[in-house]
Amino acid sequence: MMRLGTVLTPISDQNLTLAAQCGVTDVVGRYPGTNLDDLLRERDRIASFGMRLSVIEGYLPIERIKIGQDDGTDLAAMKTLLGHMKQAGISLLCYNFMAGSDWVRTQLNAPERGGAKVTAFSLAEVQRAMSLNGSDAPISNVTISADELWKNLKGMLQQLIPLAEDCGVTMCMHPDDPPLPQLLGKSRIMNSVENFERLVDLVPSPSNAICFCQGSFATMNVDIPASIRRLGRHIKYVHFRDVRGTPESFAETFHDNGPTNMAEAMRAYHEIGFDGPMRPDHVPQLYGEDDGEPGYTMLGRLFAYGYMRGLMEATRPGTDN
Repeated sequence: MMRLGTVLTPISDQNLTLAAQCGVTDVVGRYPGTNLDDLLRERDRIASFGMRLSVIEGYLPIERIKIGQDDGTDLAAMKTLLGHMKQAGISLLCYNFMAGSDWVRTQLNAPERGGAKVTAFSLAEVQRAMSLNGSDAPISNVTISADELWKNLKGMLQQLIPLAEDCGVTMCMHPDDPPLPQLLGKSRIMNSVENFERLVDLVPSPSNAICFCQGSFATMNVDIPASIRRLGRHIKYVHFRDVRGTPESFAETFHDNGPTNMAEAMRAYHEIGFDGPMRPDHVPQLYGEDDGEPGYTMLGRLFAYGYMRGLMEATRPGTDN
């Protein structure tokens, strides 16, 4: 049975309590560094609220691996992380292969329902900002081709997937956000369903899997329920969100206010037998949250928990709906 997960910003006692009260079972942690004791302390703290730390995601030391400039330090840090995850009993590692950046937005206060604020992206604004900087050249001076990215990705997976198998860890690739063919002078490769099929064939293993971020896949303008069914058994972790627009120009939405048939998406997860954690991703900032981190404030997350739990229950096989 799929599980309700969450990232918490910050991981405060208040937010941990609210998440537990809303039925969250799984908490997502950020890269803990190389100190095992730090990871164990966070695991035990989360457990004291009746939940489990089951995913590590974000701020991973792989940037030099992506662009082929690692001297072995980043790879060693990733191997250490996998070993520590084994010792802590954490089974999912979410990563991305966006070179030179993570997810990118050009607006943090786009209007949504009732005056809520969401993040948005405009490629034209990125290009305008580059022009205002006095050049049409990439902001970063390192460029990389798609072929080089595929080569670097395969090399990393060949090194890490066998160890991940031994450690009982599944590595889940997050899509590019936005899923453009290139951004800021660097190619992007995790931007289509076909490329995710190529990903899992690079190093075939149950530990080489997919984080199905619905918002990123929706921005690819694919049919979300059909894509869930197509990628099927390779989906081991889910970011549940929606967007409206194209890869060049889009905005986040409330979970119940976008173009995707979210109920049908949830049915598709049931059909493929997905039993991992599913977390709300970027959420609207609601009234009184202007000082919070855009996309990661708590009131919008509380709304998402209830919406997702309702969909999970309503679309469960055997439910009359």
